[in-house]
Amino acid sequence: MPDLSSAFHSHDHSTCASAALTRAEEICREAGARLTPVRRRTLEILLEEHRAMGAYDVLERLAADGFGSQPPVAYRALEFLVDQGLAHRIRRLNAFAACTTFDCDHAPAFFICKACKAVAEIPASELRAQIDAAGASLGFAVERANVEAMGLCPSCQAEAAA
Repeated sequence: MPDLSSAFHSHDHSTCASAALTRAEEICREAGARLTPVRRRTLEILLEEHRAMGAYDVLERLAADGFGSQPPVAYRALEFLVDQGLAHRIRRLNAFAACTTFDCDHAPAFFICKACKAVAEIPASELRAQIDAAGASLGFAVERANVEAMGLCPSCQAEAAA
């Protein structure tokens, strides 16, 4: 799996994306789910950069590749990827990003650059446990928590300082 900081630093992205796609294929095979051509291409699009993409941006790319231009094409593929844990919805941006921590317990936290929209994902099971415990102390059962931190990535900080 890629280095957790790879979203914000230079790395061999082709190897990063290839490894993620290989692991996604394994996950689908193990789950008995089909990574159809449109689903696979959608994941490839998300894996091209460590950035969040809106559904219409994905749809535009799918249409250019001959997969159709109707919104359900993209939304169904993105929903499948999210359901399988292969992508995440970044609510703050109303966008989607490929998962980069397939082998964790899927309690991630996201660090989102407000300037360039780069997204880094880290495992955050300890933070999720704290959220669950805080909810339980109130008699509240947490069903879903989405931790998103906004700020500036190293590149955008450097540009802002220049």
